[in-house]
Amino acid sequence: MLSVVIVGGLHADARKAAVERLLADVPGSVVLHHDLATAAAGTVVRTVRDASGLLSAGETPLVNDCACCALREDLVPELRRLADDGTTRLAIVELWDSVEPKAMAEVVTAGGLTVTGVITAVDPAPVLPYLYGDDPPSAASPRPRPTSTRSPTPSPAGRPVLAVATGGAPTRTGLLTSSAPTARQVRSAPATGGRGAFPRRARRPPGSRALFPFRTLPSPAALAGFDVEAAAAAQHPACALLPAEADAHGVSTLVWHRDRPFHPERLYEALEDITCAAARSRGRFWLADRPDTLLHWDAAGGALCVESAGPWLASLPDAAWDMVPPVRRAAAALDWHPEHGDCCQHLVFTSPALDRDGLERLLESCLLTDAEYAAGRSAWKQLPPAFDTLLEV
Repeated sequence: MLSVVIVGGLHADARKAAVERLLADVPGSVVLHHDLATAAAGTVVRTVRDASGLLSAGETPLVNDCACCALREDLVPELRRLADDGTTRLAIVELWDSVEPKAMAEVVTAGGLTVTGVITAVDPAPVLPYLYGDDPPSAASPRPRPTSTRSPTPSPAGRPVLAVATGGAPTRTGLLTSSAPTARQVRSAPATGGRGAFPRRARRPPGSRALFPFRTLPSPAALAGFDVEAAAAAQHPACALLPAEADAHGVSTLVWHRDRPFHPERLYEALEDITCAAARSRGRFWLADRPDTLLHWDAAGGALCVESAGPWLASLPDAAWDMVPPVRRAAAALDWHPEHGDCCQHLVFTSPALDRDGLERLLESCLLTDAEYAAGRSAWKQLPPAFDTLLEV
């Protein structure tokens, strides 16, 4: 049976190093790559190679003028061809920079193939410049340059994947560590070509993440097995394992949890300040004018994306609970409030030079006042809908 491992990440050199390691370690492995840089010409170039060099190349036309759609349409047929030839043990799908591994893992699984590993290759060296633009953080100037509040730059450490990292300055590696709290980590000096230390008998639960030393990725990581559905469920904003309160290696993490909704206008007016207060922030939040809707917060480098993640469990009829994944029901039970169930604010901010007190004051000022809260849900729903544009209503 053909095993498929997906290697993604924003850092091309880190991706290629992980791919080359897998090619060298796994006999009968090939790399399938779609080059989206040619999309302007109306096609996506596909290459297949092994450790010895190029095996085949071809082009596939854009689908509805979309390069990623073309990748999706072409990926499964090519993988099936590799599976049918009977000589390929491992197909390594090397993604283009901005393509999300989660979406591609779901495409491969839906095509009847087996994903045995998902790896995000991360180089800590550019992490701070990437998040802060040209202005590195300092005690005097801790804020990144703000960009858009519509589409955030993808965060390399925020994906539900395996991650490969190099050694780096403590602040950079600390930022990655804080951003991937559930990662099993193996730290080593930057590799010189050897495998490095790795506990080969270590086991991890399906869908969990692991952090390996850059250039020392062991082949068992690609063949250990990966539960795509479990990983997706664990990343839902209602039950994602967010970082815990921490302060290490010059990086601080603030966990902010409240049982009162935000006033939509006050929060909207404060979005830029909140977004730029930390290099990375994420979680779930609750707006008073949408009391039944769970909203997802995801920010990196001064850019913020907010989106609806469906209803809170407390808003669902009892009969619908059987259709909710157990992991989400368990997560809701941990935060259950006697009056409004799992509705809450749970936001996590991670950054060097984080102004915890100032950020907490700003967030608190956006919550409903005692009088506004006491007015009840009927009054909340009459508040101005400041987030309609962001949520594309």
